[in-house]
Amino acid sequence: MKRFWREVRVAERGLLLDGKPVRTPGRAPLILPSPALANAVAAEWAAVGETIDPRAMPLTGLANAAIDRVAPDPAAFAAGLAVYGESDLLYYRADGPAELVARQAAAWDPLLAWARGAMGVEFVVTTGVMHRPQPAETIARLGAALAAYPPFALAALSPIVTITGTLVGALAHAAGAADAEQLWLAATIDEEWQAEQWGDDDLALQAKAARRRDYEAAVRFLGLLG
Repeated sequence: MKRFWREVRVAERGLLLDGKPVRTPGRAPLILPSPALANAVAAEWAAVGETIDPRAMPLTGLANAAIDRVAPDPAAFAAGLAVYGESDLLYYRADGPAELVARQAAAWDPLLAWARGAMGVEFVVTTGVMHRPQPAETIARLGAALAAYPPFALAALSPIVTITGTLVGALAHAAGAADAEQLWLAATIDEEWQAEQWGDDDLALQAKAARRRDYEAAVRFLGLLG
């Protein structure tokens, strides 16, 4: 689509293009929950060149998702995302070599320790990739913690969970117990280990860079909610 507007303005946390309100793909008003996020989304629209490239407007995409996909049934959306708590990255450890085992423990154990303290849960931590069921109470409390977030936060948490592979880590970040870089490094330990052993692959590096961009956009979106 060609750019069809000259002026972008924020009014009452909504966007106006040449005075006309912006709507989501579902035709709902694009109203943002905080002035900071509204201004950041407006900046994406102001930066559009001759044609619209949705890939360059990740905050707008997340806002659209929050309104059109999450807000109609936040509980159902949260329940779908909570499934990641059953097979979280942090539960499954390497059985060797010792350096990799140590790296995983150093990065992952503090996140699990935070969840134990904050939510009173326990985890089954194992080696290998075979699924091990987690305590039912753990899954219930992780799901309840996630469901407590409003739609816009859930829209941001969704890519953070799916990109990193850890619901526990995403909840720790949202609660301020893990910063974005700490969580990213924890999520990419195995990837970095493989690269150290066998070298980098160009396609893998490109895919990782794309994931990093999406991750950073979601982290920024969450931070702008205030």
